[in-house]
Amino acid sequence: MNDKPSVMKTVIIEDEKAAVRNLTSLLNEVKPEVEIIAILDSINSTIEWFGIHPMPELVFMDIHLADGSAFEIFNHINITCPIIFTTAYDEYALRAFKVNSIDYLLKPIGKEDIEHAFNKLEGLQDVIDKHHPPLPQQENELLKLIHSLKKQENYKSHFLIPTKGDKLLPVSVDMIQLFYIKDCQVKVVLTDGTEYCFSQTLDELTDCLNPSLFFRANRQYLISREAIKDIDLWFNSRLSINLRYSRIKEKILVSKARVAEFKEWFSRR
Repeated sequence: MNDKPSVMKTVIIEDEKAAVRNLTSLLNEVKPEVEIIAILDSINSTIEWFGIHPMPELVFMDIHLADGSAFEIFNHINITCPIIFTTAYDEYALRAFKVNSIDYLLKPIGKEDIEHAFNKLEGLQDVIDKHHPPLPQQENELLKLIHSLKKQENYKSHFLIPTKGDKLLPVSVDMIQLFYIKDCQVKVVLTDGTEYCFSQTLDELTDCLNPSLFFRANRQYLISREAIKDIDLWFNSRLSINLRYSRIKEKILVSKARVAEFKEWFSRR
């Protein structure tokens, strides 16, 4: 006798119609017992829906919605069912935030992504069914994850740099080679070689920039990969970074204690 799989009531939180169609089609193919009971396209509609409906068994949630970051939802409601995030973050960011209780699907989503996500979900449910204590640890991991991704969302992507006269120069972070301190003044060097004074401290810049894009080599330098011309092996297992920016002649030394961290940062994308 074949038992029919029980229906899994599922909510999709996604504001791109093409992404909804793709996800719906994949769910029908991979997991036909999934019943999509709501498709929500904004923070406000999600908060309203969860305020008046029972908790579903699964949520697919896009991180970027029409009216802001999906993480704002967690400031208003408590979603207690498993959540599978969908995101356009790069693979490095995904690796940093993986936990067992949920998954991340990198757009565009494929069939194997859905299969892998449900395998993880079924593994989690097996643990719960066997009455193992769940999962304060996993709940804690989710809270840490949300906090980390909120921080990721808040990293600076653009600056307005004062120039001569009354002008402000709009600059995106991908136009920046490095920041450095000279004569007690922070300076920024752009990819075209131009240099400007900067009002923020290097510590403040280190906190507000995505650490996957910029590396604090030492107290004086915060650099991007694009700023690096080549690297010399130096005394006492240190590294000496040579910059593309020809006006900086001094060697930028990475201490022995941070060499492994630098190499790992440089190799990931």
